[in-house]
Amino acid sequence: MSKIKVTVIYGGMSTEHEVSINSAANVIENLDKNKYDINQIVISKNGEFLDKNNKVIKNIIQELKGSDVVFPVLHGLYGEDGTIQGMLEMLNIPYVGCKVLASSVGMDKVYTKAIFEKANIPQAKYIYIKNENTYVNEQFEEIKLENDEIANLIEEKLKFPVFVKPANSGSSVGVTKATNSAELIQSIQNSALFDKKVLIEEAINGQEVECAVLGNEHVEVTTVGEIKSAENFYSYDAKYKNVESKTVIPADIPNEKIKEIKRLAAKAFKAIDGSGLSRVDFFVEKDTKKVYINEINTMPGFTSISMYPKLWESEGLKYSELIDKLIELALEGKKK
Repeated sequence: MSKIKVTVIYGGMSTEHEVSINSAANVIENLDKNKYDINQIVISKNGEFLDKNNKVIKNIIQELKGSDVVFPVLHGLYGEDGTIQGMLEMLNIPYVGCKVLASSVGMDKVYTKAIFEKANIPQAKYIYIKNENTYVNEQFEEIKLENDEIANLIEEKLKFPVFVKPANSGSSVGVTKATNSAELIQSIQNSALFDKKVLIEEAINGQEVECAVLGNEHVEVTTVGEIKSAENFYSYDAKYKNVESKTVIPADIPNEKIKEIKRLAAKAFKAIDGSGLSRVDFFVEKDTKKVYINEINTMPGFTSISMYPKLWESEGLKYSELIDKLIELALEGKKK
């Protein structure tokens, strides 16, 4: 049998460029060389398409057209947000992961929250700020506010401490915790460096847990893993630089909570019209044990320390077998 031609695309223009490179290295290492003919495309930080020798690809469409399937191991904007997916749809090339709608909605935390609210999935209270000083209410009406008015609004609706994050970002880039008005305004300004839309969420005091989803029409969900951050919260540095941060599989929570989280993960995946894969993150509140969804990641990390492959390994699915399954799902989706 002839080999399946797989093109792995990685890098990208987002703040998660380096994470993408690490993820792709693990994916490429675990692709069965007897089964796949592997092609690599690197997207530079300024948007150039390069081959594995860092030479500019002059005809990217022709390069992609030679692929049976594309694995876009891209995290964040311009890769996980529906942009690369739209291009591949236009070229009629099968690809791993969520389609255009799910990718774009899953990337934008504001609109993800709107969908989760409609689907009646419990989540933390939040406020949406646009361009640093515009409050966008539940009806998406825009109201200009001064800094002290924003601080008062947060104190009234959410109470401190709160988490402030860019609406379109990943790996906790640009996320900060604010415990008072001064920190809040500084945090909003910091998040606005990464995106014009800023999300402010009430802080949930509890365990950070995650589970992995796999499938198209038929969806499988893993057990739940727990994040034990070495820092105040699971920041970018805590994820990728602090060796004291740990993951525990399965999470130290009651079995009925694991079942509830798995059910909600599948529901969230279906709510955004997901396909292929996603990692869904939750909080389990310390005192009440109430479950809140945090976010959904339509192209989760595939590094050696990433939770998504670790969760599937705990279910008996090896990394290389997981990659096989994802490619099968991509090709299956193409047949329909």
